[in-house]
Amino acid sequence: MASYLFLCLFLSFPHLYVSFSSSGSHSCSSLIQFKDSFSITQDASSYCNEIAGHKSYPKTNSWKEGTDCCSWDGVTCDHLNAHVIALDLSCSWLQGNFPSNTTLFLLPHLQKLNLAYNDFNLSKIPSEFGRFTSLFYLNLSYTWFVGEVPSQVSHLSKLVSLDLSCWANAQTIDKHALEGFVHNLTEVRHLFLDGMDMSSVNAYVFMNLSSSLRSLSLGGCDLQGKFPKNIFDLPNLNLLNLGDNQNLNLDPLKLNRSSNLEHLDLSSMSFSTEFIDSVDNLQALKYLDLSQNSFFQGLSVSITNLSSLEYLIITRANFFGGLPDSMGNLVSLKFLDLSLSNLSGPVPRSLGNLLQLSHLDLSQNQLSGQIPRSLGNLLQLSHLGLWQNQLSGQIPLSILNLKQLEYLEITENSLEGSIPDEVTAFPNLIYLGLSDNLLNGTLPSWLYTAPSLKTIYLSQNQFSGHIKEFQSKSLELIELENNKLRGPLPSSIFQLLNLTQLSLSSNNLSGVIEFRMFSNLPNLKQVDLSYNSLSFTSNTTSTVNLRSLFLSSCNLSEFPQFLKGLKTLESLDLSYNKIEGKIPQWMQEVGNDSLTYLNVSHNSLTEVEHFPWKNIEVLDLSSNLICGNLLIPASTINVLLISNNSFNGEVSSLICNVTFLQILDLSHNNLSGTIPQCFGNLSNSLEYLNLKKNKFNGTIPPTFAEGCQLSNFNLNGNLLEGPLIPSILNCRGLEVLDLGNNKINDTFPHWLGSLPYLQVLVLKSNHMHGSLRVNSSKSSPFFSNIQIFDLSSNYFSGPLPVRYINSFKAIINLEKIGSTMSYMGVYAQRGSGFYTYSIGIVMKGQERELVKIFTMWMIIDLSNNQFEGGIPKVIGKLNLLKGLNLSHNNLNGGIPTSIGNLTSLEWLDLSSNRLSGMIPNRLADLPFLSSFSVSENQLYGQIPQGKQFNTFGNDSYEGNKGLCGFPVSKGCNIIEAAPPNVLEKDVSKSNIAFGWKVVLIGYGCGVVFGMSVGYVVFQTGKPKWLVNLVEYQQEKRRRRKSKKGNRSNRRRRI
Repeated sequence: MASYLFLCLFLSFPHLYVSFSSSGSHSCSSLIQFKDSFSITQDASSYCNEIAGHKSYPKTNSWKEGTDCCSWDGVTCDHLNAHVIALDLSCSWLQGNFPSNTTLFLLPHLQKLNLAYNDFNLSKIPSEFGRFTSLFYLNLSYTWFVGEVPSQVSHLSKLVSLDLSCWANAQTIDKHALEGFVHNLTEVRHLFLDGMDMSSVNAYVFMNLSSSLRSLSLGGCDLQGKFPKNIFDLPNLNLLNLGDNQNLNLDPLKLNRSSNLEHLDLSSMSFSTEFIDSVDNLQALKYLDLSQNSFFQGLSVSITNLSSLEYLIITRANFFGGLPDSMGNLVSLKFLDLSLSNLSGPVPRSLGNLLQLSHLDLSQNQLSGQIPRSLGNLLQLSHLGLWQNQLSGQIPLSILNLKQLEYLEITENSLEGSIPDEVTAFPNLIYLGLSDNLLNGTLPSWLYTAPSLKTIYLSQNQFSGHIKEFQSKSLELIELENNKLRGPLPSSIFQLLNLTQLSLSSNNLSGVIEFRMFSNLPNLKQVDLSYNSLSFTSNTTSTVNLRSLFLSSCNLSEFPQFLKGLKTLESLDLSYNKIEGKIPQWMQEVGNDSLTYLNVSHNSLTEVEHFPWKNIEVLDLSSNLICGNLLIPASTINVLLISNNSFNGEVSSLICNVTFLQILDLSHNNLSGTIPQCFGNLSNSLEYLNLKKNKFNGTIPPTFAEGCQLSNFNLNGNLLEGPLIPSILNCRGLEVLDLGNNKINDTFPHWLGSLPYLQVLVLKSNHMHGSLRVNSSKSSPFFSNIQIFDLSSNYFSGPLPVRYINSFKAIINLEKIGSTMSYMGVYAQRGSGFYTYSIGIVMKGQERELVKIFTMWMIIDLSNNQFEGGIPKVIGKLNLLKGLNLSHNNLNGGIPTSIGNLTSLEWLDLSSNRLSGMIPNRLADLPFLSSFSVSENQLYGQIPQGKQFNTFGNDSYEGNKGLCGFPVSKGCNIIEAAPPNVLEKDVSKSNIAFGWKVVLIGYGCGVVFGMSVGYVVFQTGKPKWLVNLVEYQQEKRRRRKSKKGNRSNRRRRI
């Protein structure tokens, strides 16, 4: 009976069972079962080092069944009764679903539980965590728990520290659960809820937090509204993190001096100027992060009064102005990061006062001037980042004082001179980045001896001399490309066993390289020796585990034999060599399963039998001598470049099975037949299609599917006919459309004007006709982004398109050009490079092939058509225009003076029209005008003199009998004032019987007579006889011109 009652008691009160069974060996058994519910994977704790700064390792590997669990790694027991009271499995590589009935919950005496930085595979937090009523420390941060936080967690009233931080709003907490936290957790001192989704929570819920609170971290919680300012009055608060809450505002408040706040993060949120100006009241503050905010009045001086501040982080901010000299007041500062913050002006010399500073990052700003010598005072500095600024001058010698420096990066500036040199300099330097400057001289001696140096970036400078022998063996990466280095490779390079990347391209290096020497370097992954004068010898198979090999322009005459052993090669560049014949059979084995990039362009290859590489993504065979039918590559191809060869025959529609094709260039071949209709259906991938200079006939593909991705469509120089198809409007991202030099017979496609990104339109040399007049009453702009507009050599008629000209906003400079690139083009999706667009165009009277289209080219060519009427004044609005060609039309009237507004104009051709009047003198002020023609018109008067007009020859004006002055032979009958002695000298040489006195007498009489007639007209009105006489003479002149114009009004083409 007693045993029965005992059993009933356990069934009725299961927690008693837990209490009894959790002691001793049963606790160990529960831990073993908990361990066995997860796999051990290093990636599960991969962020532990980066974020927590701890080294991860599998703690549960020490857990062995049958041993005392109180001695296991991460386990702490109460030695009086052997209860497990603490479990720290943070960063322990645990991965797998977290079971809701896990045996972990059979440990009711737990007081501390830390499971941070493991991967629980998107499990939900079990409500059973509420059983741990003795817990005062719970850390479940960054464990890949998802979903709502159970309200039971708020019942753990003894909690002193709670950390539920998570990744990017993976967990949510509703208003009621959060109110429970605030109401129940009266003992809590440290509350970390970073990354939790609180978008549905009013920030005022935190108003009633416990006065014992010391740490509150709510970073990236998507909090809304205003945060209660009484938080700043909590007497024990040391840490407050409200960063990365873009929709959270701080009420205007003035901080008081009684605050004990030491850590404050207000990045990416809004606060008042009054708040910042009172920051200096926080005299205990050691850490301040105000990143991603705007500082319209520059950096507040109050910040520089924080004498206890050790960490100041204001990155990705928007400063107006530079740094104040008072920065030197922050004498306790150890860490200063002001990168990416639009700072301008000089680097303050006063930074040299911050003697405790170990980390200084001012990179990616607009700082100018020289690097101050005072930085050499920062003897504790280990990190110095000044890259991507506008710094100039030399690197100060004082930088050699920085013996603790580990990281030095000043790339992408305008530094000049040599690198300071001292043999024992930088004993702790690990990373050196000085690329993209104007540095010169020889490489410093310490570069070869620095014992800790791993990374060298010195490319894009003007270094000269030899590369000497490296004594340090720690080097992992060497980049010295685009300098003036010469001589052979040092033999010590082949002894750098840790070397992973060697880039020495575009120098003057010479000598012979035995390629098998690279086999000594087991970690070597990338070699670039392109554009040097090196020779390679190796008839044996290489065993190097290279992934990338670049030997462009290395005087190779055949595929090197050492390639045979490169089974894992991923990228190979043999372009710009002298390789002849066909690709050898054994090349099929080079990276057969791994090769993704192959560039053999600009050689003399004549035959390609097939493409054997299964995973090839980028294949460049352009500029060879390859003939035969076009081969279809593997379906993995992303970029296929076969231009400038002799491929012939039709393009098989099978090419459209290459579903990842983004860039296709088949230009300059002998391909014929019709264009595969399926090109229009490659809407998900194809962006760049160049079929220029082939023999394609028929029509343009009639359909372009919705969602078409084409940005460059070039069919120039084929035999295409028929009208243009409006379905091309489905290609909303189209930037370049070149249909020139075909047989297209159609009126002007006005509807193309609605393409929002169209920058280049070339329809030249077709059979297009009709007027460009826009009949639509719609006010929406046409061609608002157009930069190159070429309709030359067609049959267009009517007036010049004033409405289009008014809409050319990119040329009028009403809209900023979106691209920050120097040339128009497209990036390959898989990171293989930037591929530029190309077009052919007439520039300064010469037909030119632009293999790259400069983003600032603004050109209009309407020549060789039948346009008539005057040149509209509105053309003077196009102030970014570089080239204007209106020649060989039927334009009449005068040259508008508004053309003088086109201050960027480099060439202007108005020849072979019926223009009359004088050449406006304002054209002489165009500063860049280097090509000018108004020949074969009806212009008269003096040619403008001076500046650019002094450089134009007689051929710019021929066919205008009325023009006079330099450079034509006809002088102008203009009396110029001259000194009396000159006139007298001229008279003495003249055979005319009267002198200059007689001329002056006649001139005076004429003036008196003219004034008299003017007085009579003014008093009596215009005399009828005088009006009739003038009108009769004008009518006779107009009739003569009309007859002459009708005789010569035949269309001229070039």
